[in-house]
Amino acid sequence: MSASELSGNPLPLEQWRQVEGLTWSLDAMQIRWLSGYFAGLDAGLRLPPSQPASFTAARTLTILYGTETGNAAELARMLDATIKQRGLNCNLQDMADYKIRQLAQEQDLLIIVSTYGEGEPPQPATGFFEFAEGRKAPKLEGVRFAVLALGDSTYEYFCHAGKRLDQRFEELGAQRLAARVDCDVDYEEPAQDWIASIADALATDVVMNHPPSAAPLSSSASAPAPVHDKRNPFPATIIENVAIVGRGSTKETRHVEFSLAGSGLTYEPGDALGIATPNDPAVVAELLDALGLAPEIDLEIKGNQCSLGEALTYRFEVTAATPRFLDYWTLVSDVALLKQLQEEDRAGERSVFLRTHHLIDIVRRFPVRHIKPQSFVSALRPLQPRLYSLASSLSAAPDEAHLTVAPLRYTLHGTPRSGVASGLLADRADIDTVLPVYIQSNQHFRLPATDAPILMIGAGTGVAPYRAFLQDREAKAASGKSWLFFGERNFRTDFLYQSEWQDWLKDGMLTRMDVAFSRDRADKVYVQHRMRAQSRDIFAWLEEGAHVYVCGDAANLAPDVHEALIDIVAHEAHTGREAAEDYVRSLQADRRYQRDVY
Repeated sequence: MSASELSGNPLPLEQWRQVEGLTWSLDAMQIRWLSGYFAGLDAGLRLPPSQPASFTAARTLTILYGTETGNAAELARMLDATIKQRGLNCNLQDMADYKIRQLAQEQDLLIIVSTYGEGEPPQPATGFFEFAEGRKAPKLEGVRFAVLALGDSTYEYFCHAGKRLDQRFEELGAQRLAARVDCDVDYEEPAQDWIASIADALATDVVMNHPPSAAPLSSSASAPAPVHDKRNPFPATIIENVAIVGRGSTKETRHVEFSLAGSGLTYEPGDALGIATPNDPAVVAELLDALGLAPEIDLEIKGNQCSLGEALTYRFEVTAATPRFLDYWTLVSDVALLKQLQEEDRAGERSVFLRTHHLIDIVRRFPVRHIKPQSFVSALRPLQPRLYSLASSLSAAPDEAHLTVAPLRYTLHGTPRSGVASGLLADRADIDTVLPVYIQSNQHFRLPATDAPILMIGAGTGVAPYRAFLQDREAKAASGKSWLFFGERNFRTDFLYQSEWQDWLKDGMLTRMDVAFSRDRADKVYVQHRMRAQSRDIFAWLEEGAHVYVCGDAANLAPDVHEALIDIVAHEAHTGREAAEDYVRSLQADRRYQRDVY
């Protein structure tokens, strides 16, 4: 699912007085900062100056968005509302639903798209990209466009999906309304600047050439904002936090439950819970020690006073290194090796360096004396919330949100490391700990509206949303067939939620289940192998209208399962590879093949 600005709407102090379960001490200022931290810090990204296109009157306007985690969709709705508040009409469309043949009829086109993984478009937008970049794409002379690209600068192909569309539309003859803007993970302020600038330009265009009658605000603009969202999270109490693997397991996996009582938050199976977690105090202390700086040093951030220790704990990412930080440390250290990594033809090496070095590793390896604290924090990107697929249904567990969490643990440069959020949930979050949370909607991972059969494929914590699916179907007495393919390491220790699946099998809510425990035998067996073994029945389910879901690892599970699906279709339909790929693409286009991968 990219550097941010500090604003945010802090929670009322009386709500934050509930925060007593944390293992660190928070004063009033720190609590305000924790609630607002993820609006971000000075990204330094602004709409680049560009020569505006010559405007004409009364043109159609379409907003297209491509999203994997929902950020691009949220911004597109904000753009839609802003434009309509200017009295203009526009058509808001998800790339997944867009009728691609309509592209030739467009006049003004605004595009907001995120980049997934190593430069790929969001999975739901794959069809749109294939058409736009293919031989059948129409010439777009007379079309005006602008692109807002979302990405993560720690990846080599930063904002590559947006760059691809920006270049392709130019190749097809379209004219830019404004230069493309590339946003890092702290996208809020540069995105808002882009939205305001584009909306103002279009409104000025119409007023100058064709004064419109006032258009009514869209429902997205007039609907009241949720009480608790990403900018105003709810302080949720942990009511359960238990290990769900057996003794001797080679993995850690925990079941964590939050109380949402009194929050007004609602969600659907397939959605995610966003958690705003502070950095590990031990990591902050190590970084301050390596820098030779005291935590009590005063800073000013966007007109607010705070200490350096507070800023590094609640405001900024202090683990992952970014190109922005590398630029800064190269400047202050004047190290030849770092300068070489800045060269244009060293992008691959630079990407590897950033992935294999945390901030602390760079600071220790290339020490610099007398670092200015204000300059140092300006090179950091804001601390972002972490998203976890929900493992519960509100229909079965009212006022609760359940998660399945495998703590991220690894050793880097001889030092044990852990994930910011998963490490907190595994090591420091006891019962009654309070953490700020919000719901991240995922419209591209939804149960079918009917009782159509569902094929659920996942490994490890990727099983979480399927627990929510079956809870929801059971609570609503749905009658559709369901089939789970689940993979983990060992049957004896790692069969997550085993008794629940067995109970659902017994009462018929779960029709079939195939499991793959890769370390129980010499020749490793994964879910894609189990799928191929059931090739005939899987294809029969697909022909009956089954919906396919994949959740888990993006690097291995998702591509392996995708290949298995194509092979199954080719074998059972007695067709070639190309026809089988078309079949699978049609499943995606019909939203019968959905993925939630990370």
